[in-house]
Amino acid sequence: MEEIREELYLNRDLKYRDFHSKLVPNLDKENIIGVRTPVLRKIAKKFSKHKDIELFLEDLPHRYYEENNLHCFILCDFKDISILIEKADIILPYIDNWATCDTFSPKIFKKYPDIVLEKIMEWIKSDRTYTVRYGIVLLMENYLDDEFNPDMLNIIAGIKSEEYYVNMAIAWYFSFALIKQYEITINLIESKVLDKFVHNKTIQKAVESRRISDERKQYLKSLKIK
Repeated sequence: MEEIREELYLNRDLKYRDFHSKLVPNLDKENIIGVRTPVLRKIAKKFSKHKDIELFLEDLPHRYYEENNLHCFILCDFKDISILIEKADIILPYIDNWATCDTFSPKIFKKYPDIVLEKIMEWIKSDRTYTVRYGIVLLMENYLDDEFNPDMLNIIAGIKSEEYYVNMAIAWYFSFALIKQYEITINLIESKVLDKFVHNKTIQKAVESRRISDERKQYLKSLKIK
């Protein structure tokens, strides 16, 4: 849809483009228009009910980073969980950076934890970096509180990858697990079953949190692998 691309260019901020491109170094800067996220969300609201929005959603791959983000923000407003998951399966292979991956977080997923969890178990077995990361981040966001199951810790610990953005997601997940489910998670950290990078990065991120006591931070530091 040319209307969407025109709207994106109307809201272009080149200084922001130059700054943000450094945060997603695997993307060509020429494929980043430079639209701030709050503005993108407003554009998504504007076009989500457009009569031709399906043409945009089907027009894959998108050229621009912002088009992928816009695509995901539009999907976040879907109310039918079955259609949303179907659409998520379509866009996930085209997600090519951590920022798009991590901002695709439909609120409706929290209403259907069992259905979404089944899909997450598929996604984390994918051979695509950002599909795996997506599943891990969703587990971190939606399944460390009321929907927490200790078995999830072992499932995430069992993911072995050479991909930096997958390993960072694993560390991020376990750092939050230490915040929310410390008594159970600390046993896994003590066992040192995670790869050295993931193990130490988990501890680093947990120690940086204000939600973990100083006493626990000191103990975590003693568990670092040298």
